[in-house]
Parts: sequence; C-alpha cells; structure tokens
Amino acid sequence: MNLCRGVFRWLLAVVLCAAAGWEARSEPAGRDQEPQPYTIRTTSRLVLLDVSVKDAAGGLVTELGQQNFEVYEDGKLQQITQFAHADIPVTVGLAVDESGSMRPKQPEVITAALAFIQASNPQDEIFVVNFNEKPRRGLPDIQLFSDDIQQLRAALWRGVPEGRTALYDAIEMALQQLDFGRRDKKSLIVISDGGDNVSTHKLPDVMHDVLESVATIYTIGIYDEDDPDKNPAVLKRIAHVSGGGAYFPKKLDDIVPICRDIAKDIRTRYTIGYIPVAGDRSSERHIRVVARAQNGQKLMVRTRTSYLFTPDAGESDRK
Repeated sequence: MNLCRGVFRWLLAVVLCAAAGWEARSEPAGRDQEPQPYTIRTTSRLVLLDVSVKDAAGGLVTELGQQNFEVYEDGKLQQITQFAHADIPVTVGLAVDESGSMRPKQPEVITAALAFIQASNPQDEIFVVNFNEKPRRGLPDIQLFSDDIQQLRAALWRGVPEGRTALYDAIEMALQQLDFGRRDKKSLIVISDGGDNVSTHKLPDVMHDVLESVATIYTIGIYDEDDPDKNPAVLKRIAHVSGGGAYFPKKLDDIVPICRDIAKDIRTRYTIGYIPVAGDRSSERHIRVVARAQNGQKLMVRTRTSYLFTPDAGESDRK
C-alpha cells in the first residue's frame, strides 16, 4: 500500500473514531450480547466465504447442507471446517452516485435504496456514502451506522446531484467504513450511472482493497447508453471478484425489484469456511465453489473468486 492510501486509511480511522467514540461500537455493560456463531476472517488460518446458490430457473436454493458443497483453492479440493446458513444481521454500505447526470434519476434511486433497507434484516447496521466529485458520509458525523429508516432516508437525500463522478474514491471510503462494523458479514451496494472521471484512487487500488476485504459487493449500473464515461466492465469485475452481483436495469422502474432481490440474496447466503495451505509470502489465491442438489444436479454458485493470502506475522517470523 502506498503512502497516500495509508494516510487515507489512518485519517478516516481517526475521524470516525473521534466522531463516534469507541463506546458507540461496544455494547453497554450488562446488556445481553447477540450470539456470534462464527467469525469471518480472511487470513492464513481461515477463509470464510459468503455463498449464494440458485437453481437453473434462477431461484434461490436455501435447503442445502455441508455435504452439498465442494471448495477448491487454486484447483485443489479443500476440507470444509465451518458451515452455517442463517439470516444474521450484517453491516451494509450504500454508495450512491450524486453526480450531475443523476439528477433526473435521483427519486427512483432513493426509492430503490429505501426498498432495499426495508427488505433487509431489521438488525442490520447501515451507512450511506454519497458521492459526486468526492465521497461524503450521509449520516451525521457523530453516527457511524443506523437501522432507523428515517435517518437513512435523510442520509440518502442529503446531497444535491452535481459535478463529476468519483466512483473509486467512494468505494474506498465505503470499504474503510465497513471495517468499523460490528457484524461479521459485510456487504456493499454501489449505485452509479457511469464510470469514474475524477477519483484520486485508481482501479488497481480499488481491486487490491476489494481482494483484501471480506465484503460482498453488489453493483447497479443505470447509465445512459450514450454516456461516454460508462464502464460496465468495472462494475462487473468488482462484483464478480467479491462474490456479489452486477445489475444493469433497462429502465428505472426495475431498480426497486433489483434492490429487493439483493436484500433477499444477502439474507439467504451460506457461510463456508476452510483452512488454506500456509505460505511464506502474500499472494492472490483463486477460489471455486461447487454446489449440487440432493439429486446430484449441479447448481449455480456465486461467491468470492479471489482473495489476498497474507501470512501471519508469527508464522513469517518462523520462516
């Protein structure tokens, strides 16, 4: 990570922690803790995957067991050590484009974002990043996350569509804030009508951090066909690598059902874990998950396809 990105991460951490305080991220003494059946980490000791499974007709498949899955890393079959399937609360970010070209689309986009929130787990912790020529947090400075629909509605309406599009900077800010979430599972929904034309971050920076993150990213491209800045390939790539989905509605009315489908997908995903083979250097590793129905029929799987393997400090010292 270069110096610029390191400073960016440090400054965001300072701002968020100073604004909300560490107390905002911890439960009050004596309050019952929510059960935490597993912990998601992508390290040399454990990889946990967020997995969506559909049948040939596109319907979500929700009744599979561990025996129905196979996981391969760099082509080698892995032993599944953790398996879960539950509708648990997640940390979710909504990154919403507010560049000038979004002005006529803003009401439909906000309606769709609110439909996503309403269809999500009521205990999800959610935040908003609005972006045009720079990204901004939608919630008040003293608040990291919210599950209040009125607060989130105000956050979505906070900006005025104008200027150019800093898509990469917005994704970077959202990934940073996801790290502050208390939920193990994390998702990001990016809604934009075009490519990037003003960010200080570059695509390699974004892809590196997507690989480092445990977040599942969904992208919704609502650009016009004659938009010279449109870049659907980038939206597809980010979603594919992270295990999410890329959507390109043909009309604005399609955005609401897409957002509801994304909420349902997040709530019905499987979590599958395995311990990768150790290594003494950082490397990009490739993942393939196979799922079969009870009758042996192969199913469609969507999950993270790559991650950055990073050796533990202690392990590296022993090398």
